[in-house]
Amino acid sequence: MRGELKKLALKDLRLKGKKRKTVNKEEKRGKLKDITLIDERPAEINSREVPGHWEGDLLIGKDHKSAICVIVERKTRFIQLDLLKTYDANTVRKTIEKRFKKISPLLRKSLTLDQGKENSEFKKLKENLNIDVYFCHPASPWEKGTCENTNGLIRDMLDEVDDFRKLSQYDVSRVAKLLNERPRKTLDFITPKEAIANLR
Repeated sequence: MRGELKKLALKDLRLKGKKRKTVNKEEKRGKLKDITLIDERPAEINSREVPGHWEGDLLIGKDHKSAICVIVERKTRFIQLDLLKTYDANTVRKTIEKRFKKISPLLRKSLTLDQGKENSEFKKLKENLNIDVYFCHPASPWEKGTCENTNGLIRDMLDEVDDFRKLSQYDVSRVAKLLNERPRKTLDFITPKEAIANLR
């Protein structure tokens, strides 16, 4: 009986009782040069008091054949998603630029990324958007905690679809819409959409 209750309880958890793997391996990917690490972010970013600071990441699909580009605003938790058929550095940069150019310059102050090679065109990104770009330490995804939590919510919404080639941009935009219109406890139960609209 006790075992059955445990199984039922685990079903309601985000990770379904699965344990996270601890990464102890040395980072083997090519390291980006001339980057500004997350340690140098101003206090206003860490405190979430000032809007316009974003985190970005890629959710990689099955067999590394596709990806979803995720950017989320730290203060409001407002999410924007793009489906990528390829995720080379040029494609990722242009995708982020296209999204940010639709956002008021007042709400695009900084972006925090990881050190994957898909972010190697960060200097062009900084210049084209006039935005500060910071990087997490290697193999330290928890340093982008807002984005990591968002990634978990997205995977929940995708209902275990791990081959993103089965999805369309409409599908991922719908996920973003649903999450942006869901009240959040961290926002005193208003939605990210309402929170970011109140800043404009």
